Amino acid sequence: MSNLIADDPIADNQVADDQIAKSTTDVVSGSDSRDPHTINADLHCHSFYSDGTLAPAALVQRARANGVQLMALTDHDELGGLAEAAEAAADLGVRFVPGVEVSVSWGGETLHIVGLGIDPGAPDLIAGLTGVRSGRDARAREMGAQLAAVGHPGAYEGAAALAGNAGLVSRTHFARWLVERGACDDVRAVFLKYLVPGRPGYVPHHWSRLTEAVGWIRAAGGVAVLAHPARYRVGELALTTMIEEFRTAGGEAIEVASGSHTRDQVRRFARIALAEGLEASRGSDFHSPIESHADLGYAPVLPDSVVPVWHRW
Repeated sequence: MSNLIADDPIADNQVADDQIAKSTTDVVSGSDSRDPHTINADLHCHSFYSDGTLAPAALVQRARANGVQLMALTDHDELGGLAEAAEAAADLGVRFVPGVEVSVSWGGETLHIVGLGIDPGAPDLIAGLTGVRSGRDARAREMGAQLAAVGHPGAYEGAAALAGNAGLVSRTHFARWLVERGACDDVRAVFLKYLVPGRPGYVPHHWSRLTEAVGWIRAAGGVAVLAHPARYRVGELALTTMIEEFRTAGGEAIEVASGSHTRDQVRRFARIALAEGLEASRGSDFHSPIESHADLGYAPVLPDSVVPVWHRW
């Protein structure tokens, strides 16, 4: 959902606007192998192993058709789709970076930390993600019970039938089921009516700690990226504290260009990346052809002033 924080820059950020490139169009055209800015990189998307609707191979095929040259699959708390995606990428000539998106509880918010360039076989990461997923089924069943109590019996079974991974039934799956049932017109409307705090289908859950998530990613040889920072419902001081704690834990990049970011937000988080010494990532956060803010490869372009995190690969 699009819960946007204030658009004022971080306090005392003196990076001038003219340091931020003016070009933030949605398609990277041309490619100079010496300049990572010219590469169409999409380092944030989801398959049906978490809450996306496409198989990993189908995601890669769609990405290639859209001109993506470098991509990462970053399913929520799940590594199961990486092998299929990597194989499809090799067959189609798309450079592939193994990834994951780890759910974090911080200050009453759920944050998402993307891990890029991870080793999917890293034991600490596997164990950590297993722990994060362990409470998902109980949470999903309680969500189903609460929705049944307000007139939607069979919600858990319906949501589970839409999940490609039986161990990861999420709010998105409930939302899709309710749309199919005719309860609301679209997924966003379902979230607002049923699945956000204070609504009848919302069940809170404690995810990993920020230090844990970043630690698992680093132990797996990966780079930790703070995902879609404009979506968090926090004020300026809390955002500053969040980024400081993320950096102290070992975080190295921020998703400057997200499919849900406006042009002004891209410029804002480019300033923050420069001021905080963070590299910049770009990702559509693609889930579905009919639900996502941006298609694969169509996130805003990174400003020239920032260092693309994918220079590493």
